[in-house]
Amino acid sequence: MGNTEGSGFPLRKQQLMPQEEMLEIGKKKKNLRIAVAKESAADENRVALAPHAVELLVNHGHDVIVEKGAGRQANFDDLMYSEVGGRIVSQKKEIYASDVILKVAALNNEEIDLLTGNQVIISTFQMGTQTKEMVLKLQEKKVTALGYEFLMDQHDSVYPVVQSMMEISGTTSVLIAAEYLSNVNNGKGEMLGGISGISPTDVVILGAGTAGEFAARTALGLGAFVKVFDLSMNRLRDVQQRLGTRLFTSVMQPRVVAKALRTADVVIGAIPLEHGEHPFIVSEDTVKQMKPYSVIIDLRIDQGGCFETSEMTSFKNPVYRKHGVVHYCVPNIPSRVARTASYALSNILGQILIELGNAGGINQIIKENFGVRSGIYVYNGVLTKESIGRRFGLPFQDINLLTIAF
Repeated sequence: MGNTEGSGFPLRKQQLMPQEEMLEIGKKKKNLRIAVAKESAADENRVALAPHAVELLVNHGHDVIVEKGAGRQANFDDLMYSEVGGRIVSQKKEIYASDVILKVAALNNEEIDLLTGNQVIISTFQMGTQTKEMVLKLQEKKVTALGYEFLMDQHDSVYPVVQSMMEISGTTSVLIAAEYLSNVNNGKGEMLGGISGISPTDVVILGAGTAGEFAARTALGLGAFVKVFDLSMNRLRDVQQRLGTRLFTSVMQPRVVAKALRTADVVIGAIPLEHGEHPFIVSEDTVKQMKPYSVIIDLRIDQGGCFETSEMTSFKNPVYRKHGVVHYCVPNIPSRVARTASYALSNILGQILIELGNAGGINQIIKENFGVRSGIYVYNGVLTKESIGRRFGLPFQDINLLTIAF
């Protein structure tokens, strides 16, 4: 058996089915060639499938090929994949000729050109990095493309990939802040948290969504004094209830936020952008009033940022100081803990791929699984996401209407 560290697959309903139903699944089941592509984007260290997920898929009869070095940045070497039945290949042409192609970041122009057509692509869409030409290329290839940020859980209407990555981002953001408060990174030499006889660190969290909740949970666990702000009273009530402890919560009002930031040691920007809500931006004047050597972590930098002073940074050069305040504005924080993030992603994708094979292909699974259907943005070459169509001025069709014809 291969390495099963981090495996989180539950007992599936197929294992509990009567033999007659299992035979029916067997009739329509399709063995797939699934390719795990190596990431080419800067600062992307995750891999779409960890070895334990590859082992599960191989045991279900699928042919899984892994591009040489695909898991290296997440500390999964090629041997770990080959030991569980994955085939290591070095030719990108072979990877991009597979039935199903998995990546973390969106495909770039060169990778799209390698597609042979009529395939299933599963990756992030990343609206901010895409162009109209790239979307048109995918359509020309007649592919069916699923975006992680669109995939939903059909049972509770959450976005499982987004939620998992936000949990990681929220937790990790507090640990990053602790690093930049310490002497190690030329901070002011304080420990994030609290010990007997010393005032606890003052942590302000802007946003009570998943990332904000997990940031608050981590900061509280370290002994910090935590204040949570949000635009929604419902989200504030929910986070208070889920954390199970009394903490300072407030609706975002500029004066109240500014007062809290003046005494804050750490500020985490994690404001969720809900449809119809006006984004809350902390002004530069407010940042100027913050304490010297205090730390800002902007988790919304890939959507424009929560602070007027935010500028996108990278893992190579992650921070800068402005008005005496340390700013950490690296997008894709989960890639900083790539192994953990890859396990989380694998546990979601592995099950989708098993269901895809059992259903006999993409056309059937999207009829049966609302969550997968919601993840599709190109279906057999037809654009199906209104948000993408409006962004690039392209015609689109409702996926629910298209599936009736197949």
